[in-house]
Amino acid sequence: MQRSQPSAQPQPLLPAPLALPLKYMPAFIHNRVLITSLNRLFHQELNNGELDFLQGKIIHIIIEDAGIKYGFSLNNNKLVIADSRRSADVILQGTVYNYLLLASRREDTDTLFFSRRLHMQGDTELGLYVKNFLDGMDMDSHKISALLESILQKSLPVYERLFG
Repeated sequence: MQRSQPSAQPQPLLPAPLALPLKYMPAFIHNRVLITSLNRLFHQELNNGELDFLQGKIIHIIIEDAGIKYGFSLNNNKLVIADSRRSADVILQGTVYNYLLLASRREDTDTLFFSRRLHMQGDTELGLYVKNFLDGMDMDSHKISALLESILQKSLPVYERLFG
C-alpha cells in the first residue's frame, strides 16, 4: 500500500448530474447490491468468524458526493441490511474518490482518516475493528478483489482527469 502525504489539492468529486440517478434509486437496491457483493467477497472471513465483531452492530457508509447511504449488520455469519429504525454504531463517511482510493489500496486507512478525507463517527472501538480488518485483509487470497483492485488502480487516473 502506498502512503502519501495529505495534499492541499481539492479532491475529485462525482458531478451532481452523475449522482442524481443514484440519489433517486431506492436505498434497498443500493444496499442489496452492496450486501450481496460483500457477502461474496468476505465469504471466507465470515465463515472463519473474522467479522464477528459486527454481530448486532450497525455500520452506515455514507458516500457524500453520490448521495448514497448504506446500512448493514452481521447476523448468523452473514452481512444483512440494517434495520433503518435503529441508529448506527459507526458511521463511515467520504466521497466516491476516497472510497476508491481505499478499495484500490492506493491510500491506506490511516492516511485517509488522519487527513480527514474519510470520517468516522460513533463507537471508536468498533470503528478501529473495522479499520484494522480492512488494513489486515490479505488481498492475494481474494482473486476477485485482487482483480478489482487492479482495475481500480488503472481507472483512478481516469477518474482524476474527468472529475478532478
